[in-house]
Amino acid sequence: MWLDVDGTWAMFDGVDSPLTQTFGFGLFSEPESSQLEVVAHFFSSRASSAYHEVSPLADPMALALLSAGGFRPIEQSMILHQPLPVGVSQHRHADVHVRVIGSHEVALWAETSAAGWGEYPELGDFMRDIGGVMATSRNTHCFLAEINGVVAATGALSLHEGVALLAGASTVPEFRGRGAQNALLQARLDFAATQACEIAMMTTQPGSASQRNAERQGFRVAYTRTKWGKA
Repeated sequence: MWLDVDGTWAMFDGVDSPLTQTFGFGLFSEPESSQLEVVAHFFSSRASSAYHEVSPLADPMALALLSAGGFRPIEQSMILHQPLPVGVSQHRHADVHVRVIGSHEVALWAETSAAGWGEYPELGDFMRDIGGVMATSRNTHCFLAEINGVVAATGALSLHEGVALLAGASTVPEFRGRGAQNALLQARLDFAATQACEIAMMTTQPGSASQRNAERQGFRVAYTRTKWGKA
């Protein structure tokens, strides 16, 4: 469920979903307190708090309005990009096999994705739920990495108008550090290039292993996105 408020998109995906938030505040129109009021009602009428992901390219007034409304930064993420096609990766692992899932493997992909977040139960449950949605979404392709024949990691790729969005990265704990995500990253970039995509993008936590993997594959930081919420 979503609402467009002068270019600010409010999305509701459930009270505890990390996707329940706004996107684009201060980017596509002059930010005003009235927009925040409409968005606040959208979320409160669904028994949810309001959260706002704000780009550093947004109008500076957006930050002033959020601060005045009692919001504060609670999370940051890195947006990375690179042009396609890309060269052959120098970080291949012979024992890692990557493939696109079959239609009968949706549940397997979702469960593997959830297992990679097992130390964070709320995120594991979310990935299990969203995994089934991602795996059956139009223009989204889900990948599995196997190590010596055992399912070890997941990744997803969404394609839209020449842009390839990489997401859904998750590795089962006992297989971490064995090259599964590097292999998944390269396989998805190769696939995107065959679909006439011109640019790839992804989101990571600042300074994380995912960011380091992406930069080794040629990704560069475009900007840092900040999520705002109330204490």
